[in-house]
Amino acid sequence: MHYSKSDAKAYAMANMKGIWAAALMPFTEDLRIDEDGFRENVRHWTQDLGIEGLFITGKQGEFFSMTVDERKRSFDLAVEATGDHGQTIMSCSDQNMDVVLDLAHHAQENGADYIVVHAPALHFTTEQDETLLAYYQAVSDAVDIGIALWSHPDSGYLMSPQLCNRLADIENVVAIKYSVPRPLYTALTQLASDRIQVSTAAEHEWLDNILELNWELYLCSSPPFLLQSAKDRRMNDYTQAAFSGRADEAKAISASLDPVRDALKRTRPPEKPHAHQKYWQELLGQVGGRVRHPLLELTDAEKAATREAFEQCGLKV
Repeated sequence: MHYSKSDAKAYAMANMKGIWAAALMPFTEDLRIDEDGFRENVRHWTQDLGIEGLFITGKQGEFFSMTVDERKRSFDLAVEATGDHGQTIMSCSDQNMDVVLDLAHHAQENGADYIVVHAPALHFTTEQDETLLAYYQAVSDAVDIGIALWSHPDSGYLMSPQLCNRLADIENVVAIKYSVPRPLYTALTQLASDRIQVSTAAEHEWLDNILELNWELYLCSSPPFLLQSAKDRRMNDYTQAAFSGRADEAKAISASLDPVRDALKRTRPPEKPHAHQKYWQELLGQVGGRVRHPLLELTDAEKAATREAFEQCGLKV
């Protein structure tokens, strides 16, 4: 780690900025981790695309289908492949606290910059806020590394801005990926942005969040490497224009990506987001690979429709 536990908030405020992407994990035909493919993707994302941080083995990375040892291996691969070209945040999310802490200690020891722990599914609770305060305090007590919270509907509930504001007081809580409607993350920004970075994964809201909420961190999903190529870095371009105060230029660049956004959205089968994104990666020249059960693969017809839309969307490759 490049900071002490007591300095985690200040370090993250100074360094956890820009565009971060949630890495997809490529699997080989026999469903092993494609280590060489993953290394090449990380090199491309951080060096060719200039992505500033990578979210490793989250929902996009299919952590739910991986063993603990595979998740640790993915952490090691990410740190090794990223090198000095970007930062890493490792998903340690799990229902079992021993697994969460085992992964967190591994991330802390292997050179990761931060960890993320999503709000767990809760059963038979009536004092939800107190339960979650105790949960995240226990994680904090066990590690020194900076912790990002993550609240999303898959937990069965959303943490309120008021609860997240209380969690922001924990010593090494440094950020939150807040997958909620805009009014909620706007409220949390007003409450807690002096202590933590607030962000969400919706790329189509990112520009407005820079201009209206003064956000400096996109944390994070797959659009940074699906909407861009080495020859066409418009997400980066509109982000930098917005950061520099060139709002009209940023809006024009962002609007030019609408055909790409539309092509991605309308060709994605509802139950196959991972397979669809991996195929889109392959069309971009990245390593996509297989998905693991319980996820479904694309049919040949779905691939053909996606390929046609990709070729017509105007993304330069």
